Parts: sequence; C-alpha cells; structure tokens
Amino acid sequence: MKIMAVCGSGLGSSFMLEMNVQQILSELGVNGIEVEHSDLSSVTPDQADLFIAAKDIAEGMGHLPEVVVIDSIIDMDGLRSKLREVLEQKGLL
Repeated sequence: MKIMAVCGSGLGSSFMLEMNVQQILSELGVNGIEVEHSDLSSVTPDQADLFIAAKDIAEGMGHLPEVVVIDSIIDMDGLRSKLREVLEQKGLL
C-alpha cells in the first residue's frame, strides 16, 4: 500500500504530513506501507492507494480515488484517528 500526503502548492507542509503519517504508522506497528508527499497540482490518481490532505484543499482532490481529509496537518490525534480507521477498514490493523 502507498499513501500520498498532499498539500496545496509547496512541498513543506506535505513533507511534514508525510513525516507525521510515518510516525503514526510506526507507533501503530504497521509495516510495509510506503509514504510520499506531493503538491496538489502534481498528484495523479495512479501515484498512491490513499491520499491525505487538510480540508483547505479537499475540494481540489475530486480526481483522486480515496482521500482522507484531516482538519489540520499538525493535529496528530485527528490524523491518528482517521488513519487508524482506514487501516482497520483495509484489514491492515
């Protein structure tokens, strides 16, 4: 499985989101998931199985297959909760 952290224009916030996702996966003991980051204008549906982004850019992500929208990229509890839910649905946790 591959997760893509997405931000609006630059790559700084998506890189921070990528690191947060990796940290949470490690805390949950989940292995074998690749995590990368991209900006919204560059991301394509074939780049990942799951896309994560903050709600401020969610409207522009309709072309992506499975999107997890979070309130804030720095809210670790919110990200952990949503990520856990998706991983449980996919039988990875």
